[in-house]
Amino acid sequence: MLNYVWLGLLVLGIGAAVSTDIIHKSQNKFRNNQPLPVLIEFSAPFDKSADKTYDVKILIKQSNFNSFYAEDVSEDILIDGKLAYNHKEQKTSLFFKTNSNSPKIWQNMAAVTGEKDDLTGTVRFTEFISPSITSGSIILEEVSFIKLKQVTNSALDYASIAVNIALGLIGIMALWLGVMKVAEDAGLITIIAKALKPITTRLFPDVPADHPAMGSMIMNISANMLGLGNAATPFGLKAMEELDQLNPKKGTATNAMCTFLAINTAGMTLIPATAIAIRASAGSSDPAIIIGTSLFGAFCATVAGLTAVKILEKFPIRKGELGTRFRKSLKAFTILLALIALAVLIIFSGLGSLVGSVFSFVTPDLFKRIIQIFSTVAIPLLIILFIGYGAIKKVKVYEQFVEGAKEGFQIAVRIIPYLVAMLMAIGIFRAGGAMEWLIYILRPMTDFIGMPAEALPMALMRPLSGSGSLGIMAEIMAVHGPDSFIGILVSTFFGSTETTFYVLAVYFGAVNVKNTRHALPAGLIADVSGILGAVFIVKLLFG
Repeated sequence: MLNYVWLGLLVLGIGAAVSTDIIHKSQNKFRNNQPLPVLIEFSAPFDKSADKTYDVKILIKQSNFNSFYAEDVSEDILIDGKLAYNHKEQKTSLFFKTNSNSPKIWQNMAAVTGEKDDLTGTVRFTEFISPSITSGSIILEEVSFIKLKQVTNSALDYASIAVNIALGLIGIMALWLGVMKVAEDAGLITIIAKALKPITTRLFPDVPADHPAMGSMIMNISANMLGLGNAATPFGLKAMEELDQLNPKKGTATNAMCTFLAINTAGMTLIPATAIAIRASAGSSDPAIIIGTSLFGAFCATVAGLTAVKILEKFPIRKGELGTRFRKSLKAFTILLALIALAVLIIFSGLGSLVGSVFSFVTPDLFKRIIQIFSTVAIPLLIILFIGYGAIKKVKVYEQFVEGAKEGFQIAVRIIPYLVAMLMAIGIFRAGGAMEWLIYILRPMTDFIGMPAEALPMALMRPLSGSGSLGIMAEIMAVHGPDSFIGILVSTFFGSTETTFYVLAVYFGAVNVKNTRHALPAGLIADVSGILGAVFIVKLLFG
């Protein structure tokens, strides 16, 4: 299925780019070869008889700019530039730079015309008000096929980003797989796996309880929950390596692999540290207010992801198995109903208040502090514990660490092609404008469930790109405020879900799995459930 999704990202991205460019060309959106009225102030009196370059300030009236480009800027535009005059040819050239405060249409034009922030054009003088001030007009350089050029630039940029990500993983992978190798040879990973056998055997019935994959998966899930992303990825890649050893059909994902990745794509984290940091930098009065909402959203994502993966792994159903499957499902459904009934009973019988009063000392701030302490000491503690236990068990810790580190290097290099393929497709999809199409199509549905239209880009970007969703979240909070309903909602989205496509590309790429089976549908179901859970809880508490 990942093949079709990848191809779909490419086709939609390029198709949207071509369509948009054709529309822009027919409407002359960028006003090619048309003069824009301006007022120019020279740094020195203008001399028509000499070739000279001047520093200039150019003023464009708000009304002129808006009517020219059909835009809606809120104030007059003042830019600094350089003007070069050739008195023989009577030609005047203009050069200036754009920045984040420049009109969006100019930023888009500059991004595809050589340097990313440069714009050039020609100037026509109308009337000199004084020797250093004149009215006139500017005709900016011709711009066409801007979306296709953005697609090209984005494909190249994301390919480079993918390689940098993989190379950045080399050191981390070498460190943690070296530590894991020592712990594995000492038998510590087996001890951890046996301690959690009652849970893991139900989640991963096809994996022996004492298999090294169990320990790696446990370490990965624990690191993710503590927000230790740098440690979680190496543990996860090691787990996939171990799971692949049990794979009877190489290149095709096993049920255990799909279940493991469903848990990863659910993104259960006790403290969404990145989202909290962005909220704090945006001036939030209570950055950690999203801890509870993010936990609820991530819990919904985890339950939905695990349920989906366990249902989907049963298909196709062989002849004669339908009755057996139905009875097992009915039993599980009965247990689930009993748990729901028990929860309702506790809430409405007053027992919930009693339990709450017993643990009333555990305030959100205290919970945050406890988790932050664990997160701070976890990595040094793990290194000391694993290496120290290996030394006690007479393991040649240095030699085994080096062996594990070599394996980490090989895995990090192996995932480069998969990362390049996936991130390049995501870059084309974003740059081509397909995201705007998707937002337009889904808006009626989001309006129905009460999700603000401004939050939809964040919900759609989160499964595709971590950096992209981070940028959208920061931009939304800058516009609406971090403590607004939308600000809390988008930061809860970030803490409730994970970058599904990145996770699948990296983890399956590490073991050369091309047939991902039901891993992607289960991951997307987890994402949708996390988003819906976030909308529900944020509306309930802050709506």
